[in-house]
Amino acid sequence: MKAREELVIRLAETRRAALGDMSDGAFDELKLAVQDAPEAFIDTPANQAFFMVCTAVERFDKDCADNDLLDDDEYYRARQKRHARMASDCEQALAADPACTDARLLKAIAENDNPEALLGILLDMEQPVTAEGDAWHDVLLRPQLRVRAAAVRTCMETARYRMAVEKAHESIALAPSDVLGCRHSAALAYARLEDEQGFEDLDARFDHASSAWSLLGRVILNFKLGRMGAARRSLAGYSTLVEGGAYALLRPVLIDTYMPDRPQVAPCSFQAGMFAVHEADPIVVDVPDFAAWAEAQPAIARAARSYADSRGFEW
Repeated sequence: MKAREELVIRLAETRRAALGDMSDGAFDELKLAVQDAPEAFIDTPANQAFFMVCTAVERFDKDCADNDLLDDDEYYRARQKRHARMASDCEQALAADPACTDARLLKAIAENDNPEALLGILLDMEQPVTAEGDAWHDVLLRPQLRVRAAAVRTCMETARYRMAVEKAHESIALAPSDVLGCRHSAALAYARLEDEQGFEDLDARFDHASSAWSLLGRVILNFKLGRMGAARRSLAGYSTLVEGGAYALLRPVLIDTYMPDRPQVAPCSFQAGMFAVHEADPIVVDVPDFAAWAEAQPAIARAARSYADSRGFEW
């Protein structure tokens, strides 16, 4: 969540609405002024609450910076503290504006490690979205889009793959730019459902743009369909196109809770590979032969080991 960027846009648009017609140049100057001193432009409870959410998200991200330096016990203690602080910060934001969707969303995520319970809360939070064109372009609609994207990912966590597909397409219909990446969840869900036509139609809709999720999904799809030659070729493609993809697949790491949405990363970066493998975990667990088969491919094992050695990672 680029909270600070959204805060500037929200405050600038609120002030422009109060002032009336404004040229593009004047609006650009207004945004610069807001960026320099956002507190001076907060004049509604809704914007005050969002400012508090922005501060909470930035604190959370900063507190996550040293995760790699902690042992397991230290990590879980620090995580519990971060989540408690986030819930507390959101309570304060909701005191300023009880209707603040982002505060409600963050609080729900921070307080619910049980995805079944979280999904119910997220579905109850959904509200109708009406937009002309892409809803993402209206900054005030983004909180509802975040709720829906979180629901899609939580459907995946709870193995509700058909529901994940349906809700992903609902979100994409509202915001075709799909900045929040619902298509990534849908690609993995289609693979788990062995729905090749759905997978290919989704891939075509986004101009066959490769991502760690679509490439991994294709491997899983071919594997589950019993096309082992195609599965091996897809796995080789995934390993080649995703930086460190083989290592991410064979040595998955713990990914902290998205707060509130998946961090935006390059689609075939190492970070994307780690996220894709993390999000595919319920599928891999449900297909027990997949991980062993992937590691048994000599080229994949070599690529993973080579990447680990080049980065100083454990093997």
